[in-house]
Amino acid sequence: MAAASRPLRKNNVHFVGSSRKDLQALPKGVRAVFGYAILTAELGGKHPDAKPLQGFGGAGVLEVVEDSDGDTYRAVYTVKFGNTVYVLHAFKKKSKVGYKTPPRDLEIITTRLKVAENHYKKSQLKKK
Repeated sequence: MAAASRPLRKNNVHFVGSSRKDLQALPKGVRAVFGYAILTAELGGKHPDAKPLQGFGGAGVLEVVEDSDGDTYRAVYTVKFGNTVYVLHAFKKKSKVGYKTPPRDLEIITTRLKVAENHYKKSQLKKK
């Protein structure tokens, strides 16, 4: 008889700004990879390709990179705030030079990270 497995921890998922719409606009195969990464985070795990995004102080802000038809796509999310996965940005990397995240996309991520932090703080106040 097989042993019962432990139930996975289930987190909330919150899409910040236009991240849901942006994710839905990506190619089907890319959406599948990013969707699986977000689901894995929602269940308390870490997608094998998820890496900390440079410049955000550790492993709290993660990115998954996927290539499709010669283009590179990225999804960025954070697991920093309690039991909520905040999807911050999903986009096609337009710069053909280097691997760095373009400054405009970093601005979006930084702004949305602040929005996520405020959302989390407000949700904590409601619980009190």
